[in-house]
Amino acid sequence: MPKYKPFPRLDLPDRQWPNREITAPPIWCSVDLRDGNQALAVPMGVYQKLEMFQLLVDIGFKEIEVGFPAASQIDFDFVRRLIDEGLVPDDVYLQVLTQARPDLIARTFESVKGAGNVILHMYNSTSTLQRKITFNMSRDEIKNIATRGTECVREHAAQVPETNMRYQYSPESFSDTEPDYALEVCEAVMDVWEPTPENKMVLNLPATVEWFTPNVHADQIEWFSRNVKNRDSVIISLHTHNDRGTGVAATELAMMAGGERVEGTLFGNGERTGNVDIVTVALNMSSQGIDPGLKMSDVPFLRAKYEKLTGMKVHERHPYAGDLVFTAFSGSHQDAIKKGMDRRQEVDAADHETPWEVPYLSIDPRDIGRTYEAIIRINSQSGKGGVAYVLSREFGIELPKAMQPEIGKAVNDRADELGNEMNVNEIYHLFQTEFVERREPLRLKQFRMHTAEAAHSEIECSAVIVYEGKEYEITGRGNGPISAFVHALAEQGLPSFRVVNFAEQAMSSGEDADAVAFVHVEIENGTARWGVGIDSDITMAGLFAVTAAFNRGVSTRKPTPIADAVAKTAAPGTQE
Repeated sequence: MPKYKPFPRLDLPDRQWPNREITAPPIWCSVDLRDGNQALAVPMGVYQKLEMFQLLVDIGFKEIEVGFPAASQIDFDFVRRLIDEGLVPDDVYLQVLTQARPDLIARTFESVKGAGNVILHMYNSTSTLQRKITFNMSRDEIKNIATRGTECVREHAAQVPETNMRYQYSPESFSDTEPDYALEVCEAVMDVWEPTPENKMVLNLPATVEWFTPNVHADQIEWFSRNVKNRDSVIISLHTHNDRGTGVAATELAMMAGGERVEGTLFGNGERTGNVDIVTVALNMSSQGIDPGLKMSDVPFLRAKYEKLTGMKVHERHPYAGDLVFTAFSGSHQDAIKKGMDRRQEVDAADHETPWEVPYLSIDPRDIGRTYEAIIRINSQSGKGGVAYVLSREFGIELPKAMQPEIGKAVNDRADELGNEMNVNEIYHLFQTEFVERREPLRLKQFRMHTAEAAHSEIECSAVIVYEGKEYEITGRGNGPISAFVHALAEQGLPSFRVVNFAEQAMSSGEDADAVAFVHVEIENGTARWGVGIDSDITMAGLFAVTAAFNRGVSTRKPTPIADAVAKTAAPGTQE
């Protein structure tokens, strides 16, 4: 494709950043009120800006770019309101942006008069494309713009000694500026400003357009950091965009390469594909055990505020904040997550400091204000583990492992039929109608039992059943109530079956708790089905599970009538 050419690599054979780790948070600077706001189809009004500013303060940002006051009366008035109404905490820097023009610089200083802490951020573009196409200027002419602008800033700063002033210079489009030239311009600016280790200036190196892979950006930052003079007198700041979809990775690698400060926005709002997403970068650090220094314990709240103030929407798959990022539809994923969450529940009860270990989840959703309810959602691609998880977490029903494939298939078939996802209530309704409330052709109305006279180890039962709409009294013996009931049924000429598996549990604690029983039966033709019974009496729950399993097993075959000799009356009704 001759229309496009690969971006040239930087010659840095002894690069060090690949062997480094991020061990501490950077200095964070939010540019939501500048870069973020200018990228909105409908920019924020004053009240929205005030609310956004307070949100950023509450999150923990100590540096906030609040606008371009010399270019916009709205921005100017907003900055003045923050200062005049005392809305800026003593430890927060207001960052204001200006181009390198004397009139704009003077207006910018007017906007921040009386502020306690200010970062005066001046920029001019240095890239080959901008020099050639936008400005038609030489390298020296572009450098002179930067130095003359810095001289102007220094003159104005001397007139406001009451303000704690920090200077920030950005060679805009640093990402596509020749590295040696970017260094030349920045060092010329440093010569004018004369930063010291005690009074540092910020050199902000924007990847205004993301032209290349993140490793190339890291090489640029490391090369610059290693070659800039008086390195201890400057703060290297990162400002990545997301044109290639790798803004977060570029920022993280550039931090390893020497970047000390990160400018970005909440959820990556910004021009084109956006600025770097500070929420993602911060929570990536949290997932590695590093305190990011920002409050990210309630991501749903941050998302709601962001969407309200910007009119933007966070995508369902957005890291950490999207609706579906803590959700698994795949059956194998669901099974692994269920096992991990079950194990974690046991671990948390013993030791809250145990390292997080749950398959497919890099972070505990609770730590960022998310919940477990949406971790597993069910569609036709889901598996047995997901259904088991939903019934366990939402309804307290612990399915036997052997039963999970059967109910998983039933749910998948239903989801296929619907053509979409099933919510928890729909899953529970299917569980009830398919496995619990199966009352045809056999229904148990009454059941009594007592010890058999002839064999004290056996139970004798008498029961009233309804079969195919007719009511019958039956009796039988066995080594327990279920065994006695099954034998009683077998003596009446019904399709023969045997119980091959049985499990029971209490659905909650307390005297009034319901019990749930799970019974697996095998019908004479080899059909095997599970049934479930729920009742306050565990014995009755087990018997109801038997009838439900039997009914599911014979539902596809023609029932065999019971002998008329034992029939009482035709009295169809509901299971009691």
